This record gives sequence, structure tokens and C-alpha cells, in this order.
Amino acid sequence: MTRLIIGAMVRAIGAYPSGWRFPGAHRDPRGDAAVLRRTAEIAEAARLDFLFFGDWASTGHDLEFRDPYLVARVDPLSAITYLAGVTSRIGLIATADASLADPYTLARATASADLLSGGRAGLNLVAPVDPRGSANHGLDPQLADETRFDRAAEFELVLRRLWDSFDDDAIVADAAAGVFLDPSRLHPTDFHGAHLDVAGPLNVLRPVQGHLPLMHAGASPRSLLFAAQRADLALVAVNGLEHAVGIREELRSLAFESGRDDRTLKVIAPVLPIIGETREHAQAIADELSELVQIAEDWPDGPPRGFPPNRSLAKLSTLIGIDVGALSPDRAVTPALVGSFSAAGQELVEIVAERTGRAPSSGRPPTLRHLVVAASVTASMIVGTGEEVATEFEAWADAGAVDGFNVLSAVQPAQFEAFALGVMPELQRRGVVPAEYEGTTLREHLGLGRPANVHTAERTRVLA
Repeated sequence: MTRLIIGAMVRAIGAYPSGWRFPGAHRDPRGDAAVLRRTAEIAEAARLDFLFFGDWASTGHDLEFRDPYLVARVDPLSAITYLAGVTSRIGLIATADASLADPYTLARATASADLLSGGRAGLNLVAPVDPRGSANHGLDPQLADETRFDRAAEFELVLRRLWDSFDDDAIVADAAAGVFLDPSRLHPTDFHGAHLDVAGPLNVLRPVQGHLPLMHAGASPRSLLFAAQRADLALVAVNGLEHAVGIREELRSLAFESGRDDRTLKVIAPVLPIIGETREHAQAIADELSELVQIAEDWPDGPPRGFPPNRSLAKLSTLIGIDVGALSPDRAVTPALVGSFSAAGQELVEIVAERTGRAPSSGRPPTLRHLVVAASVTASMIVGTGEEVATEFEAWADAGAVDGFNVLSAVQPAQFEAFALGVMPELQRRGVVPAEYEGTTLREHLGLGRPANVHTAERTRVLA
């Protein structure tokens, strides 16, 4: 039986565009602290391996409609530091942008978080395209885009050298002899690259884990190569089991070709389960979430500036092969209408039926809005009971499609609690995940060894 890694991608107001509108949902970011604390407590009690905090370095009115959870949110490093004080076992992963962050400052903050949490911190090092984020840091957006992966590669090297500034036994603390530090065990960074120049050493002890586990999120060819060569965890969105198998094989091959042990690369897929007491209940939740999603035609005079262009009947028309732009978004999709759809349109109808239980030939046909939402909200979704979600997870594990999942919750707190209380116990019963924590650090949760100090390894090679 394959052992799965299970984490939660924490978005305090929910991961679905309309999740914050759902009855009972958390919707005020001023109350995020209580939601984060409650989420962490439930996740640790359920024995999840980690909580993951993504990031975006800018905001704007357009995010209200595209990704409302990004409009206003706490800093990821602040979040994991806060939660380190209210948890004792679960891993905590924060995101940082290698194009914007200062490597010394980030190394200091992350090493500190690892020491304060007892070895439970992780870092998602990314290189996204965000012109507004670049502008917020006084950078030329075009130049930042062109050099982002080259800088990220240097950043990863510098982080490891900074984390390894102190040998594990550098602090002697011999009170009788008056010797606190062995200076031969404190190492300068001495990195001089095309994008970064860092002297070091870092003024924080070596992390408990040696190096924090590094995650990299992205699906572009450069992202996949970066993850395969440098990351411990590759977070890659996939559109089905077959696609996941192919991506994992590609990443493992790239890792092997780069000279590393490909088994040390863990491939994690984001997934958005919608869980109910019965399958029909879960489909009813998915149905209501779809109906709460706004599309362009909801504004008679046109949507607000920045509204997602793919969330419209005009865009749907190009997908299904017939013009429905003049129809109401809530027009029922009948068998006669489906008969005129392209193959892509008919596939959308099947997706909606699977997620919401609505079928053209039933008493509850889908509407055009349902099709727009299915086409524009691209998260990998599983709709069903806790047992059905666990069965899907187990099937992916047995097929070698992933090493684990990063679970999104459409509605907070209800859907996260449904996963923690309904899916995790079933996965534990089946032996897919352990019933208790088997280690104390995040690296141990992930099945990763503790790396050697890079400076000591370099010195050993020179002496050899």
C-alpha cells in the first residue's frame, strides 16, 4: 500500500470563487486568526502532514471576482510562526517569491521558524509572473519575468549555504573554558552570482531539519525542471489521473537525469473535494456553489473592469460551438440544445452532471451558468462522501499518480472540517495514511532524510 502525504492548502475565506457567499462561510479577513487557529487544531488532530500557505504579492479589484481569497490575507511566514505556537506536530509551509525576497532575510526568518517550531517549517519557493508584485518592490516587471528562474536557481543555492552557516556542533558553550563558539565551524556564504551576492554567515543556528523542505509550485516546463532539480516537493496541478501519472513520470525522469535520487522528489497534486453526508448532499453543495458564481452577463451594462474574461456566455459559445450569448445565464440546457454542442461542450455537460447531479434529460437540468462555471473554475474536484473521496485518493496512490495531495476547501470552515473528520479517518482505516504521527519534523512526515551541511561536504571533497 502506498503511503500518501496529505496537506491542506489554507485559504481562510475558502478556495472556491463563491465559497465566501455560501451560508455559514467565513467571509471577513479580520477574523482570519481564529479560523487559522481552528483549522490548525483540527488538522493536527486529524494527523495531516502539513498546512500550506500560498502567497501573491499584490492585490486589486479584479481579484474579488477571480480569486477572492487573494484580496486581503496575512503574510505566510507570519501565519506559520503564529501557528507554530498553537500546534506541536503538524508541518507548516510558507510561500516566498524568489524574484522579490531578499535571500538573507528569508533564510533568517525561515531558519528561525524551524527552530521555534521544533523542525516543522517548510518553504514553497516560487517564481510567478506578477507585474503588480514586481512594481510593488520597485522592479521592472519585464526584467523580473525574464530572469525569474535564473534568480530562483541562485536563490535556492544561497538559502542552503546560509542555512548551513553553523555546523550542528558549532556552539561549544564551555563555561569553564570561556569558549562559546568554535569559529572553525562557522562558515561564510561567499556567493557571487549573476543575480545575487551574499557574504554571510547567517546569524541564526542551523535549522532543526538541516534544510527546510523546499516545495516548488508550477506546471510550466521551467517550473517542472526547477522542481525536479532542486525541490523536495513538486506541487503540480493536474486534470485527471492519467495526466498525473504522466507528470510524475516526467518529473522523476528529470530528477534522475539531473543526478539526484529521483525517489527523494515527492509529487503533490492540489485537489478540491466537496464532501457531503451522501453523494446527493455533496452534489447539492457543488450545485449551490455554482449558482453563486457571478458571470459577466449578471451585469446588464457589462461586468466590472478586471472581471475574468473566461467567465462569460461569449467564452462559453466558443467552447460549445454555438452562440448562446443572447440567452439568459439561467436558461436550462435541454437535450435538444446539447445536440448542437461540440464534443467539448458535451464533455462540459458530463462534468456538470458528475459534480452537481444535474443532467439535461432529468427533472433538474443544468443551466448555461453551470457550464460557464465548469469551464472557468478549473480546480481538480472530487464530489462525494468522505468514503468516496478516500477511494479516489487510494486509487491515485495505487496507480502511482502522486505521492500526496494538497487539499483545498471550497468553504471554510465547513468543508475543511468535512475532510478532516470524514476523509482522514477513512484513509487511516485503509492504511493509506498513518493513524498517528510517526516523526517529529516535517522532513520525517514527508519521508525525507536530513541533509548534510553543504560547507562540510565541500571541505570533505577538497581534503579527499
